[in-house]
Amino acid sequence: MVCLAGRQPSAYLKNMETAPLIDPFARPITYLRVSVTDRCDFRCTYCMAEHMQFLPKRDLLTLEELDRLSSAFIDLGVRKLRITGGEPLVRRDIMSFFRAVSRHLGAGLDELTLTTNGSQLGRFATELADIGVRRVNVSLDTLDADKFANITRWGRLEQVLEGIRAAKAAGLRVKINAVALKGFNEDELFTLLDWCAGEGHDLTFIEVMPMGDMGEEDRLDQYWPLSNLRARLAERLSLIDLAERTGGPARYVRVSETGQKIGFITPLTHNFCESCNRVRVTCTGELYMCLGQEDRADLRAPLRASPDDALLTQTIRDAIARKPKGHDFDYSRQNVAGQVSRHMSHTGG
Repeated sequence: MVCLAGRQPSAYLKNMETAPLIDPFARPITYLRVSVTDRCDFRCTYCMAEHMQFLPKRDLLTLEELDRLSSAFIDLGVRKLRITGGEPLVRRDIMSFFRAVSRHLGAGLDELTLTTNGSQLGRFATELADIGVRRVNVSLDTLDADKFANITRWGRLEQVLEGIRAAKAAGLRVKINAVALKGFNEDELFTLLDWCAGEGHDLTFIEVMPMGDMGEEDRLDQYWPLSNLRARLAERLSLIDLAERTGGPARYVRVSETGQKIGFITPLTHNFCESCNRVRVTCTGELYMCLGQEDRADLRAPLRASPDDALLTQTIRDAIARKPKGHDFDYSRQNVAGQVSRHMSHTGG
C-alpha cells in the first residue's frame, strides 16, 4: 500500500509533463506557427514599411534554439508546424532547420509546411519536398507584373511564378494566399480564380488586418470585406459550403462549375476565434497566444536558462493558460479598432 502510494506523485508529475496543451476555453493547441526571421526581400505595403528597421541578428534565436523550441511544442501535442517570416527562405542555412525538425514527421508531427512569398522557391522546392514538406502557401495578390511591383515595392512577379512552377514540379501542393485589397485587386477576382483553377492551386482570400503602424486611412482604404467578395463570386458561380478544416482559420467552399476549393480568412467580417487551435512564436522567442492581442510570453529566457526543457515547458503552459477567447479587430466604426503595434513580419504571417 505504501509502495503504491509512493509511486503516484511521480506518475502524476510525468503525466503533467506530457499532458497536451489545452487553453482556458477547452481548445487543444495543436498548431504552431514559428517565425524564423523578420527579414524579407519584399516590402509589401500592407505588411511593413518600405524602410524597415530589422532586428539585430544577435536578438534572433539560433536555428538550433528554434529546433529545440519547436520540438518542445511537438512533445506537448502540436501536430502541425508552419514556418513563417518575414520570408523564411531568406534566412541563412534555413534548410538545416527544416531538416532538423523534419525528424518529427510521423513521430508526433503530422505536417511540416511554410508560408512564403515564393521568391526563393526555385532554389529550395526540391529539397523541401525531399525532407517531407508536402505543401506550401504562397502569398500572391495579383497576376499583373506592374501591380505586383507596386504592392511588393521590391518584388518581381516572374521570379515568384518561376518558384511556383518549381514547387509544382517537385510535387509540392501549392495554395495561393491573396490579400483582398479594395481598389487594387478587385478587378482580378476572376482572373486569380481562373488561373488557380488552370494550375491546380487552391486559393484563399484574406482580409487585410490592422497590424503595424501603417496609418488608419491606409487600412480603411485597403479594406475589402470578404462578405462582399464572396457575394461577387456568387453572382457568377455556385458556391457550396464545406465543413472541412485544415487546422487554420479559413472557411472553405467548393465551386460547382470547376470543382476548385476557395478559402476565406475573415478576422473582421467573421471572427474565427471560437475554434482557434494555434499560437505563434516570433524569431526572438516571443510566444503570442493571439494574433490580435499584445499579450505575449518570453520563451528565449527559459530556453537559454537551462539545457533542460522543464522551465521552458512550464513557461509555455503558463502562457497557454492566458490565451484569450478572441481578438478585437474591428473596422466597423470607420476607424481601426483593435490595432496592434507590431508589424505582421515580426509576428509571422
